Amino acid sequence: MTASTTDELYYDPWNTGLNADPYPMFARLRDESPLYYNEIHDFYALSRFEDVNHTLIDHRGFSSARGVVLEILKSGIEIPPGVLIFEDPPIHDIHRKLLSRAFTPRKIHALESRIREFTVRCLDPLVGGDSLDFVKDLGAVMPLRVVGMLFGIPEDYQRRVQQDGERFVRTERGGQMTDNPDGPITDGQVFADFLDWRIAHPADDLTTELLTVEFEDETGERRRLRRDELLMFMNVVAVAGAETTTRLIGWSGKLLSEHPDQRRRLVADRTLLPGAIEEILRFEPPALQAARYVTRDVEFHGQTVPEGSAILTLIGAANRDERHFGPDAAVFDITREPRQNLAFGVGAHFCLGNALARLEARIALEEIMNRFPDWEVDLDRAIFSSSSAVRGWDSMPSRV
Repeated sequence: MTASTTDELYYDPWNTGLNADPYPMFARLRDESPLYYNEIHDFYALSRFEDVNHTLIDHRGFSSARGVVLEILKSGIEIPPGVLIFEDPPIHDIHRKLLSRAFTPRKIHALESRIREFTVRCLDPLVGGDSLDFVKDLGAVMPLRVVGMLFGIPEDYQRRVQQDGERFVRTERGGQMTDNPDGPITDGQVFADFLDWRIAHPADDLTTELLTVEFEDETGERRRLRRDELLMFMNVVAVAGAETTTRLIGWSGKLLSEHPDQRRRLVADRTLLPGAIEEILRFEPPALQAARYVTRDVEFHGQTVPEGSAILTLIGAANRDERHFGPDAAVFDITREPRQNLAFGVGAHFCLGNALARLEARIALEEIMNRFPDWEVDLDRAIFSSSSAVRGWDSMPSRV
């Protein structure tokens, strides 16, 4: 299905053809049906920035506790404890506060040299060659290594963690996470052996800190994290952090190849990098949408969304809304005047690792441009990832 102006107004998050380029349809939704209802799959969708922003902020009216991926929410499966992104306050705030100790400015700054050293190790062997794959050579390996640095996880454990996460996040082309043989949510057992080892061998890392920290839970009890909670914590940070940052690096390669004049400006003036990363996030957010469960009747644009409905916030559509970003919202521009975008969410669920993801993207682009200032992606050989949770590339090969 294409998204031309003569086609039926239709959005389906599992339609692979439509999601290859959803933006023409998103533009139509914003203009023609800002509150959209899909009768086939029984969900509502919001596409304008103001509506999406409001919905993501209002955690009481729009709950995350049943899941933020549409098929998980609609399946009604029980969400295990510790899945931070599938929680509402107050338990979400308690768990978030525990994890936030890993993302202080001091700790992120301390990671910068280690991230750069690992990035150099990935890229230096490619110097002298004629190709670079933004995902396979760097994007798929660097973010998980950074998670390993946070938790003190050995580097040789990395691929095992990645494969475990892919079993749950990845789907068949056009499929749903609930169709996966192992289900849509991992239990984090991939970290069990490491956790046992770390209990016997404490160190200066987040795992040891979370094993020993005491907190007051939502019932008022003073306690430590249970083993199942901690395993889930580790899994959420590993999978959510790695998957989205991997997509960010892949989109960076593609967009800067398609806009060579802007890439050349970036190579010549690195002060433009922070703004360029924000524009990449705005233009191609790794998470295209986020679902919420409607806890009370709400009204949008003169229509009522009844309590108990599933509603999809189309982040990718909101990030190109002319009402917020101006008439050139559909144009990629690394010098765009900064304005809030929703790539990292907003409100209670604003991405805890946003500063770390931005740092990883900056280091990746700096070190790539240091070695390969010119590149052209080979879209014929690029591989689009199959997942309803994130949108991006499993391979983004380029000629350098």
